[in-house]
Amino acid sequence: MSISNKLYTSILSQKSQLNLRDTVLSGQSFRWNLNEILKGYYSTIIDRTIVFIREINVNTIEILSTNKNVYDTPINEFLKHLFSLDFQEETVFSSRFKEKFPEVWNLVQPYRSVRVMRQDPFEIMVTFMCAQGIGMHLIRRQVSMIAERYGQKIILELPEGEMVFYGFPTPSALASADPNELAVCTNNNRIRAANIIAMARSFESGKLALACVGSGKCDLETLRETLCVHSGIGLKIADCIALFGLGRFDAFPIDTHVKQYLWEWFGIEEARHSLTEKNYRILQEKARAILGAEYAGYAGHILFHCWRKEVKKMKAF
Repeated sequence: MSISNKLYTSILSQKSQLNLRDTVLSGQSFRWNLNEILKGYYSTIIDRTIVFIREINVNTIEILSTNKNVYDTPINEFLKHLFSLDFQEETVFSSRFKEKFPEVWNLVQPYRSVRVMRQDPFEIMVTFMCAQGIGMHLIRRQVSMIAERYGQKIILELPEGEMVFYGFPTPSALASADPNELAVCTNNNRIRAANIIAMARSFESGKLALACVGSGKCDLETLRETLCVHSGIGLKIADCIALFGLGRFDAFPIDTHVKQYLWEWFGIEEARHSLTEKNYRILQEKARAILGAEYAGYAGHILFHCWRKEVKKMKAF
């Protein structure tokens, strides 16, 4: 499918700050790329709309897009919601946190403008079901392969050159996928492929989709139980879906990096032990006691990114 070479330009400015690069490369999204043709812009495709954005400063981003709307919403408003720019970052860490953990507070300052993104829940489900036990480079590769095999191909022709994008597959496309073919995109993990297909079928039937629509009306434990019914979704993936796909800033995913900083920065003894289901829940409750229950997941993601960059010295992919 080819589309017009016309790009609409707009500027999004507001008081909230956005560190664009660190946000899209912080391990919560894997479909934004630094564009090779339009230099300085990160690009992706959302709802058949190709979007290019670049940071003019921390309060202003420039937007180029092939449509003025995304999901029937003006693109400025859509991106404001996507990047949680309607949420004031000053509320994430309390004054009590600053007083009790001054060293961590100072370390995290450059990352406070990293935003937690409110992304498509189905895409996040597939993404984090792919993400089990592998690094970010491989996650990005798997998600890209799934989009290329099952998503809609869109060619954008500009004076600067031709660009090819792939929309994320619909639930229907993955629900009807052959497990052996999908496994090619999941590092030959047939169990993972079968789990994704089963989840897509549940989403297509409306059962899981309705649960996502009503996710803001139920407590976090009920939401997690609903998600964990599906094979391939455990507590950590359920929390990632809740945080990055359903806007539940109270969801606190725990992986190896999070477990490490819970011990090194906050001295939580249980973080030195294996991440069993029981220990996972204990760590969550202790993390919430430190970070505050309402925004524990939002704060936790900033700390996760800070830990990887400042302590582990890991480079963005």
